[in-house]
Amino acid sequence: MQDSDAADTTPKGPFNGLLHSLTQMFATLVTMAQTRLELLTTELQEEIQQAAQVLLWAFIALFATGIGLFLAALVVIFAFWDTHRVLVSIIVTGAFFAIAAVAAWYLSSKLRNKPRMLDGTLTELARDRERLDARLRSR
Repeated sequence: MQDSDAADTTPKGPFNGLLHSLTQMFATLVTMAQTRLELLTTELQEEIQQAAQVLLWAFIALFATGIGLFLAALVVIFAFWDTHRVLVSIIVTGAFFAIAAVAAWYLSSKLRNKPRMLDGTLTELARDRERLDARLRSR
């Protein structure tokens, strides 16, 4: 019987309360970490999509500029031919340069207005830290 009495002398009340609190805190931290990882994944996917758009518009700008330069060279060659060919060549060259200018402007505005990478995740982590600090201070 003394073995069972020895088992009964272990502190159950405060120890179990502490264990329960630690378990709840750990569960809360795991849930917070899962939520933040999901947010991180979403933001990384958005970042990849935005990078793909930027690369596409950069390619369009470079391609249009290359075509524009090629056609500008043709304008110089055609300048010595009949009059209408020069006008058409200048118009087409101007159109390609206009496309290149619009693409470069769009690319510049996308890069300038781009949000900070992982901004949502960092904001949520800061909020979590503030909540935990407030909770610790209130005890």
